[in-house]
Amino acid sequence: MSKTDFKKTMKELFNPPPQQFSMVDVPPLNFLMIDGKGTPDSAAQTEYAQALAALYPTAYKLKFLSKDKLDRDYVVPPLQALWWADDMEVFVNGEQDQWQWTVMIMLPDWIDVEHVEEIRSRLAATSDLPALEKLRMENLNEGLAVQVMHIGAYSNEGPVLKRLHEEFLPQNNLVENGHHHEIYLSDPRKTAPEKLKTILRQPVTRVKSYSS
Repeated sequence: MSKTDFKKTMKELFNPPPQQFSMVDVPPLNFLMIDGKGTPDSAAQTEYAQALAALYPTAYKLKFLSKDKLDRDYVVPPLQALWWADDMEVFVNGEQDQWQWTVMIMLPDWIDVEHVEEIRSRLAATSDLPALEKLRMENLNEGLAVQVMHIGAYSNEGPVLKRLHEEFLPQNNLVENGHHHEIYLSDPRKTAPEKLKTILRQPVTRVKSYSS
């Protein structure tokens, strides 16, 4: 049985050049998602940690279900997250209690809601996972987006995002069209902060220009 690796079959979505903004057309994709608010410190018993504790086992059990029942195997894609706030200054100021997020893991298009509910029921019967009831399967259609590979600590993303929003977007007649999106290619438990690889993605739309 062959194993699909979406980082290879969808290379344009998972391998942008480092420190260089590039455009990508993101197709509609299905995800496991859990929403929450507050610090992303997954080492503490936070809402974020609880979300990851429910998301990962669901994703991996779906992989094994796909292999056993559907005869289709795949590599579980990396963790992703959408980030926003009512006042975006809280990201600059580090007010993590005001951060809102959606953590998510991409699903193959052959996994459906019934499969997700089957796995949710199994986990609910055997595990104490408070965030499991918040888990859902949803389609995300970002379309046109700008992305860049950030190599370094999460706390060092600020200058890259500042350059994106204050220079690249206006210079290219683009405006934001969705939440800030991050794709985590490295495991922070095993990777030094300066070597972390994170894709920073911003959905955009083109601004119409009118000639006089």
